[in-house]
This record gives sequence, structure tokens and C-alpha cells, in this order.
Amino acid sequence: MFASLGYRCLLLAALILATPTMCAAKTILVFGDSLSAGYGIRQDAAWPALLGKRLQDRKLDYSVVNASISGETSSGGRARIDAALAKHSPQIVIVALGANDGLRGLPLTQLRDNLGAIVASAQQRQAKVLLVGQRVPPNYGSYAEQFHMTFAEVARARKVTLVDFLLDGVATQAQLFQADNLHPTAEAQPLLLDNVWRGLAPLLK
Repeated sequence: MFASLGYRCLLLAALILATPTMCAAKTILVFGDSLSAGYGIRQDAAWPALLGKRLQDRKLDYSVVNASISGETSSGGRARIDAALAKHSPQIVIVALGANDGLRGLPLTQLRDNLGAIVASAQQRQAKVLLVGQRVPPNYGSYAEQFHMTFAEVARARKVTLVDFLLDGVATQAQLFQADNLHPTAEAQPLLLDNVWRGLAPLLK
């Protein structure tokens, strides 16, 4: 009898100790550049912060970690992805890199390899991945279209969901950009979130 009582007490203690971990919110890691880091605007106005609010409003058990860095290239992202994955153990990774590669005209083979490696690292840790496509201005010539196609190629190769273009519906509206004509204003952030959400929502189920 006493042994049985002791066993039940140990089982109850184990369940109590396990509860915080079992109930912990799952993590979405946003891994991007200045377009996701909220450059030039309040951090709580950037689309990753708005994503956190939307998840909370819809009572979805996810928290958002924004590991985006202004000026980041795909090479920089590749160098730090493993540390970010180890630190945050995300269930979903939103990869929103490549814009700076494109603006600098860096080789597309390099972009493809880096994005592929970032996605593969996340998949190896059992995380779902959402790849966010980017574009460069048409005056980049044939490079512009090939650059955009690179994201689709990586998504197909790694079998992950693709958002065609982060700035869809924003890129052609000058009033939605800051004075540098590169970074969206706070008013544009809900549109960016809606673009991401279309690809993200199915992954939350």
C-alpha cells in the first residue's frame, strides 16, 4: 500500500514538472534581412511582430522569434543558421533572405547553394520551412528574372512551401516606402504579413 502510494506521488510530481514543457508554445523563427528586421520603423510595427499578434489573437500556440539582421546576405544566413536553430529549436522557419544578394548582383549559384543549405539545416532538425521569394528591379536585365526563379528552384528541390514575393502589392506603390526607396514603411507591414500568412497558415495545422 505504501509502495503504491509512493509510486502515485512520484507520478504526480513527474507530471507537474513536465507540464511547463508540454504546454510551452511552439516557435516560429523568422530568418531574414532588413525587410524582416523592421529597418527604419518601430520593432513592434514590423511584420514579424504583427505575426506574433495575429497568432495570439487567433489563439494559436506559437511564439515568434525574429532573428533577422539588416544587411544580411544568404552567405551570412548560412553561417549562422545552425546556431539559431540550436538556440531556439523552432517548429517552423521562415527564410526571407536573398534581397541583398540580388541588389549586389551576387552569383545566383551562390544564392541557390546558400538557401538550399539553410533550408536543409532546418529540415534536419525536423522544422517545417517557408521560403520567401524576393525580386530585384527590372533594370537588372536577365539577372532579375533568373534571380526570382532561384527561389522557386530551391523550394522545388527541397520540397518546401514558397511565398512568391515578400513585397507583392507593395513594390509598385512608392508611398509605401521610406525615403531610401528600399525599405517599406510601417503602413506596408500588414501587407507583408498577409503575403507571408498565405504560405504560413497551412503549416500551422
